[in-house]
Amino acid sequence: MGIFSRMSDIINANINSMLDKAEDPEKMIRLIIQEMEDTLVEVRSSSARVLADRKAAARRVEQLQGEAQTWEKKAKLAISKGREDLARAALQEKREIEEELEAVGNELAATDDHIEQLNDEIAKLQSKLNDAKAKKKALVMRSQTVESRIKVKRQVNREALDEAFGRFEHFERRMDTLESQLDAMDLGKDVAPSLAAEIDALAEDEKITEELERLKAELGEGDRSSSADKA
Repeated sequence: MGIFSRMSDIINANINSMLDKAEDPEKMIRLIIQEMEDTLVEVRSSSARVLADRKAAARRVEQLQGEAQTWEKKAKLAISKGREDLARAALQEKREIEEELEAVGNELAATDDHIEQLNDEIAKLQSKLNDAKAKKKALVMRSQTVESRIKVKRQVNREALDEAFGRFEHFERRMDTLESQLDAMDLGKDVAPSLAAEIDALAEDEKITEELERLKAELGEGDRSSSADKA
């Protein structure tokens, strides 16, 4: 692919479309910028050669114009001396020089058109390059923003998880406390009573028995009194 064909392809390329299709837009735009910069270097190098050729052609035009004027002066001198034959020969030389001058003039005009076209395309390519660099800067900023958001989101999620685990641990500790309180209430229930406690229980039982007998006796006397009254 020629340098000018490649430059035309770059100028006509839709950078946004290329970036949308790329798996790594930042890498793609770096490659695009590198391609543009390399192309600009080549185009400017070619432009320098064209400008050098134009200067050479311009010097050749000046040289031919001077030679044509010289032969015209010689023709005039020959006529003044009555040498028409020499005048004709001088004019013939002048005519050949003028033909070459016309050809070089046409070449110079074409070179000027080429330089104008190069200037226009270089300006477009530079504009495209500036646009690509701006998009690169925007992409880098966007990438940094996304990374920052991801970092913040991860931090928030981590804090949320830590908070959830903290609440769970607090609940576990609360349940352990309640279970311990329940266990404390049952302490001693399964332990055999001491000797003193058994004796005290016997004494208590004896008192209850005496009280029971007393009540029975009272009830028995009451029954006998009721029978006597009836009789």
